[in-house]
Amino acid sequence: MSTLLTIKDIDEKTAQQIVQAAAEKANALTCKMNIAIVDAGCNLKAFLRMDGAWLGSIDIAIKKAKTARYFDMPTGEIGKLSQPGESLFNIEHSNNGLISFPGGVPLKTTTGEIVGAIGVSGSIVENDHAVALAGAEILQQQ
Repeated sequence: MSTLLTIKDIDEKTAQQIVQAAAEKANALTCKMNIAIVDAGCNLKAFLRMDGAWLGSIDIAIKKAKTARYFDMPTGEIGKLSQPGESLFNIEHSNNGLISFPGGVPLKTTTGEIVGAIGVSGSIVENDHAVALAGAEILQQQ
């Protein structure tokens, strides 16, 4: 007898709430950001390019979200593991390009299930990460 796998996924309303929370944090930091949400299957679910945000950061934000979901860990952690001499050196060349610096985090429910990821780009990586965390925190309030 086989067992069907079930995966929880992020819904549209929650994805939009996460984008809004992230945008509010970006505004508080006076940053213009690109904010991407991917679902559990790494499909783009929601996206915001704030007025004036860098065009080059659109792709980076989406790839940060996908990278965080592909490996279910923050992109900054992958970055640490992908340095020369580390176990994941050169991983950024896989999967049609990964982003291995901060700004992407998995989206976890209060029970720890990963339902997608957020990726943010448009400032220094410390701000990108802070904005991504602000968006991800929405799931901990539900």
